Amino acid sequence: QVRLEESGGGSVQAGGSLRLTCSGSWSGYTTYFMAWFRQAPGKEREGVAAIATDGTTTYTSSVKGRFIISRDNAKKILYLQMNRLNAEDTAMYYCAAGMYVADHLRALEYKYWGQGTQVTVSS
Repeated sequence: QVRLEESGGGSVQAGGSLRLTCSGSWSGYTTYFMAWFRQAPGKEREGVAAIATDGTTTYTSSVKGRFIISRDNAKKILYLQMNRLNAEDTAMYYCAAGMYVADHLRALEYKYWGQGTQVTVSS
């Protein structure tokens, strides 16, 4: 069984930074394709950033140059460094993991999900 737990959310002013952490737990040495998604009230879940087992990254256009996704495979931890935050980044952020992912920012590609951590950016 795969468990994912996000932390690091909070409230920040526009222009500020936050770092999200996703701690994973599962048996064995399987390495998963991992990603961050977000969902604002009344909107669909959106893929923010994804990282393959070899470290290759994918970003949605609205966060390119501001967000950085990274991972520590040995510790089973996923990070999302978020810089120059703006009000449009306000959402619940979710960590996701999957074995076979073709479309990196498509939610249906991922089997395992965390409970989410709230990010609120005030302007």
